[in-house]
Amino acid sequence: MWIYANPNPCRSEEPDCVVRAIALATGQTWDEVHWDLCVMSHAMCTMPSVNWLWEQYLFRCGFEKFLLPESCPECVTVREFTKQYPHGTYVIGTGHHAVCIRSGNYMDSWDSGDERPTYFFRKKEIKHA
Repeated sequence: MWIYANPNPCRSEEPDCVVRAIALATGQTWDEVHWDLCVMSHAMCTMPSVNWLWEQYLFRCGFEKFLLPESCPECVTVREFTKQYPHGTYVIGTGHHAVCIRSGNYMDSWDSGDERPTYFFRKKEIKHA
C-alpha cells in the first residue's frame, strides 16, 4: 500500500527522491542524509544523486544490493514488489526514481506504485545470538 511520506523539511516536491527514500529507510532526517551525500559527492567530484554514490552510502548504512532478473524487466512494479516482499526495509531504484519500502508499504511523496524497479537495496537484518 502507498503511504504518503515527504521528509523534506520544506515539503518541497523537488527531484530529491534519493534523499527522501534513504531518509525514510534509515530513520535519519532529510537534512542528515542530504548533507552526508553532499559531503561524499564533493569529495568524489560528482553529484549527490549519482547512482553509484548513493549506492555506496546505502552500503555504509548496512544495505545489500540485489538486481531483478534481466529475463523479466517488466514483470514487477513497486506495488507488486511490496506484495512479494512484505517484511523488511528496502530502497528501490528504477533508473530515474528511488522509493522506500518498509513492512510491505511504499512510502513516497506521490503514488509511484506503477514504477518498474531494476534493482533494490535491502537492509541487512542483525542476527542476535
